[in-house]
Amino acid sequence: MNSNSTTAANSKGSAPFETPDYQKILEEVYEEVKPHIGKGKVADYIPELAKVDPNQFAMSLMTLDGQSYGVGEEQKRFSIQSISKVFTFTMALKMYSKELYKRVGVEPSGSPFNSLVQLEYEHGKPRNPFINAGAIVVTDSLITHYKDEFITLENILGFIRDISQTPDINLNPYVAKSEMEHGYRNRALADLIKSFDNLDNDPTSVVETYFKHCAVEMSTKELARSMLFLANKGTDPLTGKEFVTPTQAKRINAVMLTCGHYDASGEFAFHVGLPGKSGVGGGIVAVVPGKMGICVWSPALNKYGNSYAGTLALELFTKKTGLSIF
Repeated sequence: MNSNSTTAANSKGSAPFETPDYQKILEEVYEEVKPHIGKGKVADYIPELAKVDPNQFAMSLMTLDGQSYGVGEEQKRFSIQSISKVFTFTMALKMYSKELYKRVGVEPSGSPFNSLVQLEYEHGKPRNPFINAGAIVVTDSLITHYKDEFITLENILGFIRDISQTPDINLNPYVAKSEMEHGYRNRALADLIKSFDNLDNDPTSVVETYFKHCAVEMSTKELARSMLFLANKGTDPLTGKEFVTPTQAKRINAVMLTCGHYDASGEFAFHVGLPGKSGVGGGIVAVVPGKMGICVWSPALNKYGNSYAGTLALELFTKKTGLSIF
């Protein structure tokens, strides 16, 4: 193995198995990825994100028993952007179950995350909840449930605080404002969806709520913690609280695997082999079912809008640990 390890007996009391030294492995990954930190470019189409220093890196993991490991700036909060779509999809799936799929699909898009062409061609039904159009529909479904966009946002924040067990998580109003002032394509997506009668509420209110939950700020340590319920069949292993059913957790992980990295989702599955979701703030969350939640952050993005160094770090991690689902 590429790490120090401790030895324990397996459940049958026969041959021992090795528990990887995750801290040492993360340190190895960090050293190997250092030459690549800063490659790519930050999300400069959002002015507030254009100001972010691209030469930053953090990586954290938390196991189901609450053991935490990390390297880099793992306490530093950043804009989670599309990682928030995992949280809103989880909430909507719990509320609407299979009814949600009448409004948004679960197929990979094969197109850019903000494609208007695909949405027009498919009559206003987004391919999946992780492209922008799909997340806008999911946000609309939450507003319909809570009957008010402000109450909706508070419930989204409440859910994120609950699954991360971090009560002071909040959004960055400057990032949200910057997105609202420059998010012409997302507003166009909402209007187009509305024209096909797949949006119940006012498009401007829906998009504004969408921008606000994308502007939530979290650290890699907090995000790794927030993935534990998905690694444990829908139930937080540390608090015992069930957030979704095992079947729903399976569905969320499946959509993360096939759709979590836009039109590079197949490549991510090929190289990393874990359910994951990226955000243009440079964060990527990933789930190792039955074992842990992971998050990596490095703001400079590749051509698909995913963290360049972050994607490489996760590939190195799964190679060193063998923790791919395949």
